[in-house]
Amino acid sequence: MKKFLLTIAAVAAVAAPAFAADLQPRPYTKAPLPSTPPQAVYNWTGFYVGGHLGGAFGGGLGGSDGRFLGGVQGGADYQFANQWVLGIEAQYSWLANYRGDVVFPGGSIVTGGNPGLGSVTGRLGYAWGPALLYTKGGYAFRDSTLGVSNAAGVPQAFTTNGNRDSGYTVGAGLEYMFAPNWSAKAEYQYYNFGKTTFGAGSPADVVGASFRNDEHTVKAGVNYRFGWGGPAVPHY
Repeated sequence: MKKFLLTIAAVAAVAAPAFAADLQPRPYTKAPLPSTPPQAVYNWTGFYVGGHLGGAFGGGLGGSDGRFLGGVQGGADYQFANQWVLGIEAQYSWLANYRGDVVFPGGSIVTGGNPGLGSVTGRLGYAWGPALLYTKGGYAFRDSTLGVSNAAGVPQAFTTNGNRDSGYTVGAGLEYMFAPNWSAKAEYQYYNFGKTTFGAGSPADVVGASFRNDEHTVKAGVNYRFGWGGPAVPHY
């Protein structure tokens, strides 16, 4: 019996410190914070096609009255150095109410117009998130018409100096990715096709008369982007 009691006492002596340790308050551990939600990284690299609507305000025979325009565009962009975007774009716009007439004192009537504008431009932009601010510039062309007639409406022979169907264009705009593969843009674009002057061989009352050929345009459009650089990806 004595040995049994001694054995129980020995076991109690060994177990007491461990049991006491279990009774000590456990250190408080703060629950982990929820992870930060991923942020989208937008990639502008890729091909795109789209359409646009807007207005044109120009010089020349049509005066400065506004005309409705609509057209298409397509191009390719390459994003580099994280936020810079370099690209090339082709664009064509059809213009409504493009004709204009000028009656000269001698009775000659000069009729001209511009039914379409086109351009092939380079594009350089700076992107932050889904927005891209860009400038553009390059070659411009148009489908102009020009004729001279007398008061009776009979066509008259004429000559001109200067190039009226090709020139240059510059512009700037803002584009925004509002959905996967889709972006919307608003831009201003200026076209300059030089000046046209009537020369010898034209009716006497129009010889020496000249007019400039330029257009100011404002456009809003939508692009569908194919993106060889891949879609937007989450960034933690």
